[in-house]
Amino acid sequence: MIIDLPDTTTSQISKTLVKIREEGGAVALGRVLTLIISTKLGEEEEAIEAANDASREHPMRVIVVSTSGDADNHSDARLDAQIRVGGDAGASEVIVVRAYGDTASDKEGLVTGLLLPDAPVVVWWPGDGPHNASQSALGRIAQRRITDAAAATNPLGALHHIAETYAPGDTDFSWTRLTLWRAQLAAVLDQPPYESITAVEVDGAADSPSTVLLAAWLEEQLQVHVKLAMTNPSTGSSGIHGVRLHRASGVIELERVTPTIATLKQPGQPTHDISLPRRSLRDCLAEELRRLDPDFLFGEVIRDGVAQLEKSANASVKEPASVKQPDSAASAASAASAKSATESKSATESKTVRAPKGTATTK
Repeated sequence: MIIDLPDTTTSQISKTLVKIREEGGAVALGRVLTLIISTKLGEEEEAIEAANDASREHPMRVIVVSTSGDADNHSDARLDAQIRVGGDAGASEVIVVRAYGDTASDKEGLVTGLLLPDAPVVVWWPGDGPHNASQSALGRIAQRRITDAAAATNPLGALHHIAETYAPGDTDFSWTRLTLWRAQLAAVLDQPPYESITAVEVDGAADSPSTVLLAAWLEEQLQVHVKLAMTNPSTGSSGIHGVRLHRASGVIELERVTPTIATLKQPGQPTHDISLPRRSLRDCLAEELRRLDPDFLFGEVIRDGVAQLEKSANASVKEPASVKQPDSAASAASAASAKSATESKSATESKTVRAPKGTATTK
């Protein structure tokens, strides 16, 4: 059931919810949290669909706050709302709030009267996130704050911005998409031979923040230098391509060959095909809602791991650049010196009698 409330107020939305509970029997007693989705006008449906699917695992109240995103738009200030319950809302109740003009300037005020009492609050930005998630209007009232750097206009720039403004409770879907990769790599290293990893290579698309986080996580956990190779998006590839772990017995290679299948190659073992699908919004959202405490491992990787990865990459780039090319005069002198040294060495070697293996040499 969908109920439209054009040109309304938060108080009228709340009264309508009470009326629906009394008349239709829709209750909020089984809701475990309130999920606030902050998005732009016209971009709500994909996020609502993911929330409806995730609500079957986490019954919740979903409040969608849609604004134009144009701070200079002061015309036609009004508030339209839509309430979805029953089959149109999965195992949740969805409240879509569309704010226009000056009405959109106070997002916290729009949702405060609609929150479930004594229930945790989670905020999710499906597109471009705020300047500082923990200090934003909606972020201040939430226990968990979910962003998605991969969906931002500048994915890698958004990832670095999250690292600069990180606060406990922040998380990002770029990290959630690594769960299957992290689990598979940990399982491989948990098998004999238990040898130390000497080097790591990670390949991925140039616009993939998950690739950067995976490399940072491996460098943080294994304490080895990770070589990160980013492919130009024009090749058509996306996401993480593969990981290679070097150790004494050989190279372990985990490479995604299709969007759903990866191949695992290990020394002395047959090649295995492993299910490694790209995770949907529903899967990522459901996983993040399973825990409402801060993800401290993500905090370590985003703050320390990414910075250390960049530091190591900059150091490796600067090493060859520090060797200056000689000018023409010095180059000619160097060539002459090298030629003289070679001729002298050849003359010396011509006086030496080299004997075949197994025979004695006499002077």
